[in-house]
Amino acid sequence: MDEVKQIVADIKKGQLKPIYFLMGEEPYYIDAISDYIETHVLAEEEKGFNQMVLYGRDVSIDDIASNAKRFPMMAERQVVIVKEAQDLSRQIEKLVSYAENPQPTTVLVIDYKYKKIDKRKALYKALKKHGSVVFESKKLYENQVSDWIRRVLSGKNYSISPKAAQMLVEFLGTDLSKINNELEKLKIVLPEGTQITPEHIEQNIGISKDYNNFELRKAIGERDSLKAFKIINYFADNPKDNPMVMTVSLLFNFFSQLLHYHGLNDKNPRSVASALKINPYFVNEYVTAARNFPMRKVSQVVATLREFDVKSKGVNSNAVPQGDLLKELMVRILT
Repeated sequence: MDEVKQIVADIKKGQLKPIYFLMGEEPYYIDAISDYIETHVLAEEEKGFNQMVLYGRDVSIDDIASNAKRFPMMAERQVVIVKEAQDLSRQIEKLVSYAENPQPTTVLVIDYKYKKIDKRKALYKALKKHGSVVFESKKLYENQVSDWIRRVLSGKNYSISPKAAQMLVEFLGTDLSKINNELEKLKIVLPEGTQITPEHIEQNIGISKDYNNFELRKAIGERDSLKAFKIINYFADNPKDNPMVMTVSLLFNFFSQLLHYHGLNDKNPRSVASALKINPYFVNEYVTAARNFPMRKVSQVVATLREFDVKSKGVNSNAVPQGDLLKELMVRILT
């Protein structure tokens, strides 16, 4: 993210701000900036007296302001980091008085995860007016995460195949911290310059390269009933690793996009990739699926998936095992 790079670049140049208010739904970038400040702003010998980490559940806004107003000891500045500051959401506006007159020798970092402050209120206005950084870390959409994985790996001299990236997204969702942890594991065992493949994912992370939602989607699109039912049987035998709720959700997204594909006037691969917000690598899957599933059938499948989404959550399913529900779903989709 360009904004994160700019914040880090300014810190490297010594262009520090009095307050870094880091907020938003995606904790990965909040942690990245906060950790960078914690690691790099002070020299190791300065940290003992001049770096303090507080936790929102343990302190009040008055405590934070009191610590931030201290003068550094034998150093140019001190760093005060407040982690889990979202626990202070009910009183966070009280920080406005400090934000209006921050201590110039203090770098105060507020990690305000999963929430954001009201931009119409006094605290936000004071932070912006008095030269502090207000950074909002927004959650990435699922279709953006594969590109994020590629960018992160490229910066470390690795690459990844589209299928391998998709496997990570489907297994780990959009939690960038979880995905980054798995990428770090791969970087430990694979030499620089490696292209990460589905085989690497399977061997080192434990996601099956053959029995996953990505392969199920492809098999359904090709109307390959034998392969689809093999995958469903595997899911039935391993329900904890392959929850039906996730399978139904991913198939619903796929068929919703397929409905969109049928309505496109321009079916040039580049235009399709842009309209459906997918990697161009996967366009042929939609072309094949569209041949096998006319628009009317796609509409029926979308309605069926809505029905089974409810059943997968235990509503009106009469305690039917997940495996049996999945098999019934496949029959309904493929016939």
